[in-house]
Amino acid sequence: MYMGEETSLEERENWVTLFKSLADGHRLQIIQHLLLGEHRVTDLVEHVGLAQSTVSTHVASLRKSGLLASHTHGRATYYTLAYPEETKALLTAAKAFFDGTEKLRQTSQPESTSHD
Repeated sequence: MYMGEETSLEERENWVTLFKSLADGHRLQIIQHLLLGEHRVTDLVEHVGLAQSTVSTHVASLRKSGLLASHTHGRATYYTLAYPEETKALLTAAKAFFDGTEKLRQTSQPESTSHD
């Protein structure tokens, strides 16, 4: 989706699913750990400090959005970022956006004046 470009309902729904999956601090924390490499749910539980059922729910949401891929080795399922470079680029763009808007906020705030 780009400025001025029409998108289909399906495309917009995909964007909504993606951004909803990123709109949770724990899911972002999971993504950050997966940027380091593949992990099992039990590894992620240890990293984020949540119950296994909660982490599994977050992983399912991230899979639904297309951010995660998985493979099975023996009885263990390992999760990875489906598109690690694109995910890094998306997070970098979000950081640049927030850094830029923070600078804009700081420069647009009126100077405080003290009245003695």
